[in-house]
Amino acid sequence: MNFPYSLHIARATISLHGIFEFLGIFIAFRYYLFLRRRQGDPINPENRVFIVIGATFGAVIGSHLLGALENIPEWMASASKWQYLYGNKTLVGGLLGGLSGVELIKLLVGEKQRSGDLFVFPLLLGMIIGRIGCFSAGIYEETYGLPSKLPWAMDLGDGVFRHPVALYEIVFLILLWVLLSVINKKGILDSGALFKIFMIGYLLFRFLLDFIKPGWRYCLGLGSIQLACLAGLIYYGRYFLHPALLLKKKKLSYAG
Repeated sequence: MNFPYSLHIARATISLHGIFEFLGIFIAFRYYLFLRRRQGDPINPENRVFIVIGATFGAVIGSHLLGALENIPEWMASASKWQYLYGNKTLVGGLLGGLSGVELIKLLVGEKQRSGDLFVFPLLLGMIIGRIGCFSAGIYEETYGLPSKLPWAMDLGDGVFRHPVALYEIVFLILLWVLLSVINKKGILDSGALFKIFMIGYLLFRFLLDFIKPGWRYCLGLGSIQLACLAGLIYYGRYFLHPALLLKKKKLSYAG
């Protein structure tokens, strides 16, 4: 296998990573619109538009900021700090930034309804497609693992057999999709609980996964993504420690 994979059209060379990244965003948004039409939406259309805008801007800011914070010495040594910020991004930053953007917008418009469940499966779909693109880039995109002697280790373009962490993540996301689908069909979750389970599951997975990825570390062997994952898990801590809080509340009935 030769990395990175590209399409050659006439004299143009187009990175498959960029194509899959675009497809992930486009298809995920179309899937979101499809689910919204099919399932309905308790949030009024105007507030939902504001929520999507908040999620988008929050995701862009969070993704690039946390991406740049992955290696502060390299960022500070770069000739153009803004160009370095623009050129680096990470999915965890996008998720946490998007969450922050949504919560801020909901506070500003006075929206009390929980809004995350409708995003869960479109996010999973977009992430799976995007990670296929990351895998196609090999070591030329910072989604690769440490050297490994495991039977499934792969040469991702530098002659070193490594953990194919992009493939690990794709498998995890598919399993998480199946699990969430089964739980969702049981109808036992409170509003917003599906999104919370998705976030807790993914943040915990990424915290563990980054131990087998190279990168600059802050303290205790933890990188910026792992610290961000810990912050997110603390935010969801009460649900993580008490899963019963995610279930629908039983209504008490009184005999007359």
